[in-house]
Amino acid sequence: MSPTFSSLKYYNYRLWFGAAFVANVGTWMQRVAQDWLVLTVLSDDSGVAVGVVTALQFAPVLFLSAWAGVLADRVNRRKLLMMTQTALGVLALGLGALVLSGQAELWHVYVFATLLGCVSAIDGPVRQVFVAEMVPAKRLSNAVGLNSASFNAARLVGPGAAGLLIALVGPGWVFVINGVTFAATIFAMSRMRVRELNIMPVTPRAKGQIREGIRYVRGRSDIVVIMVVVGVVSTFGLNFQLTSAIMAREVFDKGAGAYGILGSILAIGSLAGALLAARRERPRVRLVIGAAFAFGVASGITALMPTYLTYAIACIPLGFASLTMMTAANSTIQMSTDPHVRGRVMALYMMVFLGATPIGSPIVGWVAEAFGARWAIGIGSISALLVASGAALWTSRHWKYTVQYQVLHRPHVEVRYAPVPHQEGEALVDERRLVADELGAQEAKNTATST
Repeated sequence: MSPTFSSLKYYNYRLWFGAAFVANVGTWMQRVAQDWLVLTVLSDDSGVAVGVVTALQFAPVLFLSAWAGVLADRVNRRKLLMMTQTALGVLALGLGALVLSGQAELWHVYVFATLLGCVSAIDGPVRQVFVAEMVPAKRLSNAVGLNSASFNAARLVGPGAAGLLIALVGPGWVFVINGVTFAATIFAMSRMRVRELNIMPVTPRAKGQIREGIRYVRGRSDIVVIMVVVGVVSTFGLNFQLTSAIMAREVFDKGAGAYGILGSILAIGSLAGALLAARRERPRVRLVIGAAFAFGVASGITALMPTYLTYAIACIPLGFASLTMMTAANSTIQMSTDPHVRGRVMALYMMVFLGATPIGSPIVGWVAEAFGARWAIGIGSISALLVASGAALWTSRHWKYTVQYQVLHRPHVEVRYAPVPHQEGEALVDERRLVADELGAQEAKNTATST
């Protein structure tokens, strides 16, 4: 089997992968339908209203993620996921029934978005940690990459399908279809071979477990850098639903179908990034920083595109850069975190990654209304470039990387760095070791060539 798909040889992960794809298609369909419903039916093309709905959907992450992380470390993760997936399906069906009845108002969508956010805040950390139970530790990075591939392959199908269904039957049926898709994940988890799961240790109930997770993260400068970079980019840059909807409708004067297609095109780049990530055995902090910088460049180019076609094409590298950053960040944190606190650490990461949306979405929506859709994308570009540059400078100074080139009778490269305190984490030590190994291999190759 190709290294890209090596995790699929495990029965439980195959079940999860297929079911997650079906559910992800429905999720992307609902996201498009929800934004289009708010923008065109329940408000007067209000970017702020769309931003508020997005903010309400992700706001619970700020308040519930830390507790959800403790829960992920304490309980049976498979059973908890079955409960959260069931709740997500019921909420989608409820919103669909309300829209189909013709009684839906904007405040109804606000309420459902908040409830959906509450369940998702619990579901997210558990789902992240559960991946480690389906595959061996050496396949974790591959499994995380394939999860992203599934999510973005669904993104190729979901937005376009949603746009067509909205035009044909309206957004209500899209919500209903999404509710039905959650049956796939519930069925898959009920059919898993429990004896083949790599059950992670369960942390006994005790006081101060949230504080323990925070202390762990504070003692890991590599994790802190990742969270800062991802948090800033997520706040101002990862607002594709909002910015694409406004660009499609106001700048290019397109309908729901064209808006849905933009999401699918963005997923082409995201899927390519996910498949490349699945081949990467050991992601590193520098990849997160580099991908964030590339995202800033790609966002700036996208904001300047003059036509719908060129804008759509520019979305492909944008999707590639964003997915590379997110997958590298997720894998790096999971692979370098002690299992007994992994749920809490991933919850804090999800809090930064998704919890930034309630802050950023209304701001980006206001910028779109006040200065135009292009500037709404532009602030994401500027923010990403600034935080990536700042992180690169900080790491070069505090982690003491120096690279020296000496031209003697053959090319010679020498890497020096200061000793790494233990509390900065094994990931940082591994990263420096890998840099030295790579440069050593290049030196050996140069030596052989000159000989």
